Amino acid sequence: MRVALVNPPWRFEHSIYFGCREPHLPLELGYAKALLEQRGHHVLLLDGHLEGLNAAEVVERTEDFAPEMVVVTTAPSYLFWRCAPPELRVPRDIVTRLRRRIPMIVAVGPHGSATPVSTLLKLGVDVVLRGECEEMIADLADADCPASIPGAAWIGPGRQVRVNGAPQAAGFVDAPPLAWPDAWILRHRHHHHRFDSRPDVPGAEVEASRGCPYACTFCAKLDFRDRYRRRRLEFLLAEIDGLIRQGVGYLYFIDEIFLPQRPLLEALCERNVQFGVQTRIDLWKPEMIELLGAAGCVSVEAGVESLTEAGRAVLDKNCRLSTDELTQRLILARRSIPFVQANLIKSAGDDAAMIADWREKLRREGVWANDPVPLFPYPSSPDYRRLWGEPDEQAWERAHAHYLGQFESFSDIQESDPLPLPELERLAC
Repeated sequence: MRVALVNPPWRFEHSIYFGCREPHLPLELGYAKALLEQRGHHVLLLDGHLEGLNAAEVVERTEDFAPEMVVVTTAPSYLFWRCAPPELRVPRDIVTRLRRRIPMIVAVGPHGSATPVSTLLKLGVDVVLRGECEEMIADLADADCPASIPGAAWIGPGRQVRVNGAPQAAGFVDAPPLAWPDAWILRHRHHHHRFDSRPDVPGAEVEASRGCPYACTFCAKLDFRDRYRRRRLEFLLAEIDGLIRQGVGYLYFIDEIFLPQRPLLEALCERNVQFGVQTRIDLWKPEMIELLGAAGCVSVEAGVESLTEAGRAVLDKNCRLSTDELTQRLILARRSIPFVQANLIKSAGDDAAMIADWREKLRREGVWANDPVPLFPYPSSPDYRRLWGEPDEQAWERAHAHYLGQFESFSDIQESDPLPLPELERLAC
């Protein structure tokens, strides 16, 4: 089968999206391409965002390939499945333009994973794959029929929506080393979450583990990237070595939680590459923090979330350190890592003076703590289900309206004039 894997040319005006707006490698589509080619399929991997294409150019190149199946993602890379733009206007635009000439259009991403029926109907696709998608894409190409694919949703006879079970998790442990076109790497000048220096070599994203053993209330991972798995080290290092040969000098590990792993850190000590991670600083003992810095880590994003033990308990952080102990770990990390960030979440009852004092204390030590940011209650988060129960087909609209009504101001990386979700989605095409 001829399969086109498409990452749209993302745009974010009037969106509450608070993820990074720079292009990133579409890891989920990269894994899918490797699996499809192993099974003998012909694959076009197209990234409108990274390649600087507009929607018309994406559609033209896709149609020129004459695919029998097109896969469109609803989030800008696996890195942002947990904080995707709530609206579907960008993938909907691509699907609408492709609809007249493509036999089967498939959507993957966090939207269909949580709310398959509304995603099918909003996008006008033939199939939605729920959960981690790389193995499901390959299975669908083999079968050419969604009915046999666990986790698939599709339009059946009589325009009835059929949903074949819950979101699926990929094996991931044996995920093959990914290889990207040289032209893509040369264009990838962005160093995700790096602020200590200006990029002078290409960057890239990689994945050492997937999922998280914790269940914080705000984390949108219940329908995908949930169960913790660690990738085989030889495959990961083969991928990293290939990127280094292509000129990559900075890696960002997209892992939900980059846990201490001595063999990986010792292997990175032997390689000429720097990297960034997101983690929980309470899980790192002092000697492992020092090894993290020695291995080339130049950026750490550490989730603290609340400055009180009661606040962290409400968020189900399961943190065993006090705020003072967390502070000392952050300061210790800064001694060997150029940029260390402590993340805070905005919540009712925050003591503004306490937060300001703590941020200033860390600033004097070279650690940056963000002004607490309001978090969106994504349908795949425990927060959403605590508020409203299992997500239905109005889940995204409900969460979006709640978010806009709860906060009068947003973070400085968000649009200052976000529009309601239905209005945003009417902007498609």
